[in-house]
Amino acid sequence: MIRRAIRPIDNSALIIFRIFFGLLFACESFGAIATGWVRDNLVEVKMTFSFIHMDFLQQLIGTPMYGYFALMGIASIGVMLGYRYRLSIIVLTFLWAGAYFMQKTSYNNHYYLLLIISFFMAFLPANDYCSLDVKYNKHPMRLWMPRYVSYLLIAQITIVYFYGTLAKFYPDWLDGSFISLMYSYSDIPAYFKQIFVQKWFCVTIAYAGIIFDGLIIPLLLYKRTRNYALVAALVFHLFNSITLQIGVFPYFALSFAVFFYPSTVIRKVFFKNKPALDISETSLSTSYLKAWQLYIIGGMFVLQVFLPLRSHIFKSDLLWSDQGHRLSWRMMLRSRAGYTYFIVKDNATQQESYYDLNKLLTSKQQARLNTPDMIWQMAQKIKQEYALEGIDVSVFGHCHVSINNRPYANFIDNNVDLAQEEWDYFWPATWVLDKPKDF
Repeated sequence: MIRRAIRPIDNSALIIFRIFFGLLFACESFGAIATGWVRDNLVEVKMTFSFIHMDFLQQLIGTPMYGYFALMGIASIGVMLGYRYRLSIIVLTFLWAGAYFMQKTSYNNHYYLLLIISFFMAFLPANDYCSLDVKYNKHPMRLWMPRYVSYLLIAQITIVYFYGTLAKFYPDWLDGSFISLMYSYSDIPAYFKQIFVQKWFCVTIAYAGIIFDGLIIPLLLYKRTRNYALVAALVFHLFNSITLQIGVFPYFALSFAVFFYPSTVIRKVFFKNKPALDISETSLSTSYLKAWQLYIIGGMFVLQVFLPLRSHIFKSDLLWSDQGHRLSWRMMLRSRAGYTYFIVKDNATQQESYYDLNKLLTSKQQARLNTPDMIWQMAQKIKQEYALEGIDVSVFGHCHVSINNRPYANFIDNNVDLAQEEWDYFWPATWVLDKPKDF
């Protein structure tokens, strides 16, 4: 197995993947500016809900974020063209990590996947061919890579689909009710919408989604079904792109298909003028990644396997509590709505007052303020605001949550002083109430 993994193969799949990756990341970066995503989430805001313990990223928000995303787009083009590739991919990885950890109001799983792949790509010499670095003699041309590079990226997309499949086994997905809700809010012509919300259609889509996610990797790995699986992937992802408008993810997911085909096929399709790899295993050194690099990449895989399982450690209903939702490949599985307000008590005078969230949050941020981490962060922000004025306060949150259009239910214990609570990444918040029995 090890001998097969280190065997050199044509690197055309990695090269074309680099080009796709850079192009899609450029679309993501410049598109975020053009569509107003940067403006709404990072410029015209007074604060963001960053990942906990990463509040220092708050210093970056504001007008400079336009330049930040433009620089990220330029770095993406550098990756696509293979121009100063190592510098371009490292800059892109750091900038995207900052943008990803800076805010959670518009969280999306494909942002997480882009971060992981950009991190992996920083270790891989994906500029060995068809790059400006090679053209201008900044980097030696190489036609091969060890087979384990393909294994690495296949393993990554397998994790995504595996956990995506498991997450769909819950009642609102299986009976099509969430699918109906999702399409009822989608921006599609009324004629199609009236079909898409029909029970038979929603149930069909629900089970088709489970079958696709569960079988697409095995079918791509098996030579006899590979082409059929690719056609199915094209139909599936293009349908989602058109009906759900979910950004670059469908095209990004499709780009992984190049690693399932023989390297000679990829070379003939994308690089017809590239010389064929004609060298024996024994005459070629297969040193590619150093041991420490493989350990880091291996650690990333171990982390990704265990992160989606943490909700079972929490022993809470994930759809209700949301604790363990992020970084778990739970993609478009539920609609979560809620509203939260805070009561502030002056501990010296015992006087209570309502905190006006409009002072700090946009309407979009207030609408997303219904998860434990964001509620806790807001309480800490309120405490800090009063502390600057020399006032010691207690902060009590009142939150009601609805999942998939169910009636709103009380979400947190409003007798707990959230300002005094500590956040624990590895254990659930005790002030989150259990899911109502009739919910």
